[in-house]
Amino acid sequence: MTQAHLYNWNSLPRETVRKGVERVGFRGDDTICVMNWLTPGMDTNPHQHDFEQLVVIVQGRVRFHVGDEVVEGGPGSMIRIPPHVMHYAEPVGDEVVLNLDIFSPLRADYQHLVAHQAHEFV
Repeated sequence: MTQAHLYNWNSLPRETVRKGVERVGFRGDDTICVMNWLTPGMDTNPHQHDFEQLVVIVQGRVRFHVGDEVVEGGPGSMIRIPPHVMHYAEPVGDEVVLNLDIFSPLRADYQHLVAHQAHEFV
């Protein structure tokens, strides 16, 4: 029988990615969710990767640069970032942005973010 485990992103240890960006992770068998705290004035980081990325804005307003497009959204906004497309986010206003990223399959380079769940996947 599977035992349910409850986690709260506010109580997990955060990884500092760079100035103004922190994150925690939560996973399933083949999916990982990463909650990001994006602070106004953060260092932006245009990048691309091999993974499709689904983004849900939980709090704050953010401007996403995806390829040649720029879109802006707030709580409840969702965006799909295709693989291999240059992208980055920047907070708009004074509020910290809570940005939930969802990746499938599970990213090997993000395994360290879900070490707190290791006992669930032995």
